[in-house]
Amino acid sequence: MDAPERDPVAGVQAAVLRQLDLSTPSVARMYDYYLGGKDNFEVDRECADEVLRRAPLVPVVAQANRDFLRRAVRYLARECGIRQFLDIGTGLPTQDNVHQVAQRVDPRVRVVYVDNDPLVLIHAQALLANNPNTLALAGDLRQPWRILDDPHVRGVIDFREPVAVLLCGILHFIPDHDDPYGIVATLVHAMAPGSYLVVSHAERHRDLTPATGAYDRASSPVVLRSLVEIAGFLNGLEWVEPGVVYLPLWRPDRPMPTDRLRVPAYGGVGRKP
Repeated sequence: MDAPERDPVAGVQAAVLRQLDLSTPSVARMYDYYLGGKDNFEVDRECADEVLRRAPLVPVVAQANRDFLRRAVRYLARECGIRQFLDIGTGLPTQDNVHQVAQRVDPRVRVVYVDNDPLVLIHAQALLANNPNTLALAGDLRQPWRILDDPHVRGVIDFREPVAVLLCGILHFIPDHDDPYGIVATLVHAMAPGSYLVVSHAERHRDLTPATGAYDRASSPVVLRSLVEIAGFLNGLEWVEPGVVYLPLWRPDRPMPTDRLRVPAYGGVGRKP
């Protein structure tokens, strides 16, 4: 009897899993935990539980961020005609990911996911295995030129045409010494006129600041910023109405309970003129 054929993709995934650092909490897996996911480990749950003890509102912020991302993608695909998306800091797959939302509008929409967490990439690659218009690859927002110059990215994204670059819930993991504004400027410079930048970011707020110290032992520290600082990421772009606002207030698709409106995180979308 012939030996069963080995799946080379599964072999690569198994190798990556063996190399996972399970001594350091992963911010991607902690985020998955906040959303009620199961793709996390004890080290992630312990750190996340410490965050939740200090800032119980964090799961509300996480869910508001996911909802904002979906609304922004749907708006850009349906109303702005954007047909290519670059999502940096993807996070672990959940329901209604970027390609699913956008490809409901047009199955030809092209999406590239970029993340530096190996578990994210394993799940994303499995999810996208039969989707020819999507790609998931390793990359780090702190090195935007590597993402922009990657031949695999350029095989899917044509930067001569309008593109939406998504930086949702990722910039607050970039400390000032890594020049987050310079990173964003590099990405915007590469975008064609008519492109869009989508940003969401946790606010420096009394309900969140007690939890920041817990992230010091995670894969990335967290840096909370003010409304003015968050809005600064969209400088030089034409803001899409209603501007940079609390996440639930950005083009809501349903009425929201009052206690869910003032989530301490802002989001906005800007168009490159």
